[in-house]
Amino acid sequence: MRGGNPGAGLVLLGIWLILSGLIPLVGIRIPNGDAVLGILAVIAGILIIIGR
Repeated sequence: MRGGNPGAGLVLLGIWLILSGLIPLVGIRIPNGDAVLGILAVIAGILIIIGR
């Protein structure tokens, strides 16, 4: 792993992990929450694979 700034993929992964943990824990209702988290996960995965 390179030092310095985390890539956009890692930032999105961090956001996904936080949201996927907080939503059921706190009981937050997000319209189409499953779809939003799924799209966020796919984008994060693609950016991590291409190295951004």
